[in-house]
Amino acid sequence: MTKTTVTTASVLAFERKLANSDAQMFAGNWHEINEPAKWVPVEVKEKAVRGTISNRMKTGSTTDPAKLDAEIQKPNLQRVDVAALPFNADTLKLRFTLRVLGNLSSPSVCNDQVYQAAMAAVIDGYRTEQGFGTLAARYAENLANGRFLWRNRIGAEDIAVHVTHNNRCWVFRADDYSLREFGQPAGDLAQLAAVIEEGLSGNASVLLTVEAFVRLGEGQEVFPSQELVLDASRDNKKSKILYQTGGVAALHSQKIGNALRTIDDWYPQASELELGPIAVEPYGSVTSKGKACRQPGQKMDFYTLLDNWVTKDKKPDAVQQHYVMATLIRGGVFGAKGE
Repeated sequence: MTKTTVTTASVLAFERKLANSDAQMFAGNWHEINEPAKWVPVEVKEKAVRGTISNRMKTGSTTDPAKLDAEIQKPNLQRVDVAALPFNADTLKLRFTLRVLGNLSSPSVCNDQVYQAAMAAVIDGYRTEQGFGTLAARYAENLANGRFLWRNRIGAEDIAVHVTHNNRCWVFRADDYSLREFGQPAGDLAQLAAVIEEGLSGNASVLLTVEAFVRLGEGQEVFPSQELVLDASRDNKKSKILYQTGGVAALHSQKIGNALRTIDDWYPQASELELGPIAVEPYGSVTSKGKACRQPGQKMDFYTLLDNWVTKDKKPDAVQQHYVMATLIRGGVFGAKGE
C-alpha cells in the first residue's frame, strides 16, 4: 500500500492556549495586601516638560561651541504621560487573569486533512511520551518570579505574587525564583504547575487570577505599557502616551503573554550568548538585541523542526520537542507560503 505523502498545509493557524487579559495597576500599602477595598486605581496623568538636548548631533556641531549653545537654547517642550503611586501608598498591585486551554491537537483552521491528521498524531504522541509537565513548570515559574512585571520589578524592596484558582491561593516571593534559569518545581510551585498541566492537557478548565504586589516606595513612578506614537510631528501631540483601560493604568496583554512564554533556553549557543531564556518565537526573535537566535540556516527554527517532524517523521530531540509545542501553544499563523 502506497504511503500518503504529507505536505505542509498552506492555511494553518492555532489559537493561543495561554489566554491572558490586560493587567491593571492599583496602588496601596504593603501592610494592606489582604484588604482589597483599600486599593485604588493608578491614574495616567499628563506632564508638560522642557527637556535638555540629549540626541546625537551631526559631526562638527559638537566641536563648535556656538552651534552647541544655539541648540541648547532651543526650547525642547514636550507633553508626556506619566504614572506614579500616590504619596500615601508604597506598593503597586498588578492584576490580570489567565485562561489555560487544551485541545492543542486541533488547529483553529487547516485546509489539508492529511496534514492535520499527521500533526494531530505528532501532538498526541508528544502528550503521551513527554506530557506538558516541563512546559507547565516553566509557565508556573514565570508567574512566581514576577517576570511579567517588567520594569516595575527593578529595585523593588519586596515582591509577592498571589495566584488564585477556584478557592485555592498560592503565594510566592518573587526573589526566591531566578529569571535566568529554571529549577525543579516543588511545594506550591509544583501544585500550580500541575494545575496548568491539567489545562494544557485538556483534562480540566483552568482560570487563574494573578495579583502581584511590588513594594516600591511612596510616590514612586510605575511603568504601564507605552502606546505606539505613529505621528509625533502633529501639533499638540503627546510624545509619550501610556496605556490605560477604563481610566486605570495597565500593561498590554501582549506584554504579559511575552513574559509568560519566556521559557526558551534551548536555542543554539544559549550558553555563549548569555541572554538567558528568551520568548518562544518561530525564529527566536529578540527585538531588544536585534537578533534572531534560531536562524533557518541552523535548522533549529520552528518551521524546519515542525516540517521535519510532521512531513518527514524526523522527531527532534526532547528539548526541541518542548520548543515546538510551546510555539503551538503561543499560537499564530503557520501555513506554508505559496511560491
